[in-house]
Amino acid sequence: MVTTSVSLLLSNPFSPPRPHHHRFTPKNQTHLTIRHRPMPNPTSILSCNSVLRCCSFRNSKFQLRTSMGDTAKKTSKDDEDEALMVGEDSAFFDLARQKISSWLLFSLVLGVVLFVLDFAWIDNSGLGLGNAFIHAVSELSDSPEVVMLTLILIFAIVHSGLASLRDVGEKLIGERAFRVLFAGTSLPLAVSTVVYFINHRYDGLQLWQLQSVPGLHQLVWLSNFISFFFLYPSTFNLLEVAAVEKPKMHLWETGIMRITRHPQMVGQVMWCLAHTIWIGNSVAVAASLGLIGHHLFGVWNGDRRLAIRYGEAFEDVKRRTSVIPFAAILDGRQKLPKDYYKEFIRVPYLTITALTLGAYFAHPLMQAASFRLHW
Repeated sequence: MVTTSVSLLLSNPFSPPRPHHHRFTPKNQTHLTIRHRPMPNPTSILSCNSVLRCCSFRNSKFQLRTSMGDTAKKTSKDDEDEALMVGEDSAFFDLARQKISSWLLFSLVLGVVLFVLDFAWIDNSGLGLGNAFIHAVSELSDSPEVVMLTLILIFAIVHSGLASLRDVGEKLIGERAFRVLFAGTSLPLAVSTVVYFINHRYDGLQLWQLQSVPGLHQLVWLSNFISFFFLYPSTFNLLEVAAVEKPKMHLWETGIMRITRHPQMVGQVMWCLAHTIWIGNSVAVAASLGLIGHHLFGVWNGDRRLAIRYGEAFEDVKRRTSVIPFAAILDGRQKLPKDYYKEFIRVPYLTITALTLGAYFAHPLMQAASFRLHW
C-alpha cells in the first residue's frame, strides 16, 4: 500500500473504481444499420460477419465497430490508436456508478485499520510492537544511516516479496484475504520507516548546506508536489485497496502512463532528489539510495508480473510506453491525443492535489507526532 519515505505513509490509494474497458471507441464510429428486406442475401451476411470479426482485436478490451456498406469509413489516426489500446483508462471515475454503501464500508474498514494499527503498533500503552521493532533494528548499529537502510530493506523484502507471491497467494486464500495480509504487513513497516526518517533526518554527516540559496525552497516544493502525481497511479482504486471491491492487477495505459510506464519509480526519484538536495546529509542520501534502489527493482519486477498476467497485451503496452519519462513520446511510439489534458482533469488527480497540499501544511503535525514516539 505504501512505498516511499514520507510518501510511504501516504502512497496508499487515491483510486476510484476501476474503469470500464469499453470507454475507448473511435469518435467517428458509425453503428450497424440493418435494412429490412424480405429475402436477405446469405453472402452479404457472411461478408458483414467477416468485417466485424476483422475489427475485433485479439486480447483487446477495446473493439472498433463499423457499419455495413460498400466502403467502410476510415477513422482518423488518433481514433485508430485509441482503438488499438489494450490497457485500461487510468483515473476514470464515474460518479453515477458509485454506491453509498461501498463508501460507507470503506470508511468503516479504514477506521478499523487505523485503530488496529495504533493499538498494535504505534501506541506504547497498547501492544507497542512498533517501538520494539525499531529498538531491535537500532541495536544492529549506532549509525542512523545503517538503521535507515535496514528499515528500507526490511520493508522492500516484505512489500515486493508479497507482491511477487500475489498470484499464488490469491489462488490459495482469495483476492480480498491476500490484500488484507499484504496491507497488514506492509503498512506497519512503512509507518516505522517514515517515523524513523522524520526523527533522524538531520542526524549523520552534513555534506552540503543549500537551504539559504534563493529559490531553492520553491524548486524543492514544486518537485515534491509534481512527484505525487507520479506516485499514486498504481493505487487509483480506493475500494480495491481496502478490499471492499475485489482487488485486481490493472494494466493501465492512459494518463500519466503515457509519459512513463513506471510513474511510481519516477515520482520516488523526484521526491528523493528534492529531499536530499534540501537536507544535504548522509541520512538523506542513505534513505534516497534505499528507496530508489527498491523502486528500480520494482520496475523489473512489475514488468515481469504484468507479462505473466497479461501476456501479449502487456507486450503491446510495453511497445507503446517507456520507463524513462517522455522517451516513447519523443521517439514516436506513443501518440498523445489532442485532448490529452482531459485525462488529468479527473476526481483522482483533484484528490491527489488536495491531499498533497494538505500533507505539506500538516508537516508540523506529522513531525510532532513522530517526535512523541521516540523511535
